[in-house]
Amino acid sequence: MKQRKFLKTATPYLFIMPWIIGFLVFTIGPLILSLIMSFFDWPLTTAPTFRGLGNYIDMFTKDKQFWKSLIISLKYAAIFVPLNMIIALFLAMLITQSVKGVKVFRTIFYIPAVISGVAVSIIWGWILNGDYGVLNYLLSLLGIKGPKWLVDPAWALLAVIIASAFGVGTMMLIFYTDIKNIPVDVYEAASIDGAGPARKFFSITLPIITPTILFNLITSIISSFQQVTLVMLLTGGGPLKSTYFYGLYTYNNAFKHHKLGYASANAWVMFIIILLLTAVVFKSSSAWVFYETEAKNSGAKKTKKKKGGRK
Repeated sequence: MKQRKFLKTATPYLFIMPWIIGFLVFTIGPLILSLIMSFFDWPLTTAPTFRGLGNYIDMFTKDKQFWKSLIISLKYAAIFVPLNMIIALFLAMLITQSVKGVKVFRTIFYIPAVISGVAVSIIWGWILNGDYGVLNYLLSLLGIKGPKWLVDPAWALLAVIIASAFGVGTMMLIFYTDIKNIPVDVYEAASIDGAGPARKFFSITLPIITPTILFNLITSIISSFQQVTLVMLLTGGGPLKSTYFYGLYTYNNAFKHHKLGYASANAWVMFIIILLLTAVVFKSSSAWVFYETEAKNSGAKKTKKKKGGRK
């Protein structure tokens, strides 16, 4: 009896054991190791030596590139995150329309999200080429001389942002799923009251999907600070380090300059910055995120108050 009871209790844990092992070995383990490494001078070829907070002190006081890369990443995030969300929401609204061939457009809009970062960088390298690029050709048809997107420090960051916004398919589908779950009756009632498309969007669609907006906002902030592949292959951090993102700076410290301890310290600073930004977003969410359960609870409280008043 005891064995049967034990097996009954242990069976669910056996099913999730592969995930638990994977999480401990490939997530928690490397995190703990990187934290330990951040307190050492850890070159690839020689034995590590303990530095304490030396890597962090050098980063904040001696390494000018640390601040430059951080500012570039913050600029990128400040433009990319809202732009990415606006494009994704706009496309999601488009594919919710009941028009012929909308399924084809859903597929077309989503395809860029499954293309590898290497392929995306090659495609946008052709599009943004200053001499024979498609974008400059289209601008020339309008009588506009296009800039040298990838070799001009004034335009390189914008070029990376444009290329990054190409893969909004996943976010678009998340928005689309939430919008499709909104009851049609709500829109019909609004139409009877004389509400137009814009009023329906701002008064019905936008408030209802605010939890999804919160989720997409947080994931966009995280991905913007972790951008490495595209900028590495598209500009290599240039020209004149105008696109030398914090993620690329950390990567180069680890695998180009062979300073694994210093790179680990870089990574933990990035983690703390992302954590603080996420905390700020969560803290502010109480003012602008609408949850259906809260609405039901507030409605129930109002009903109870009315009944109590009648008595």
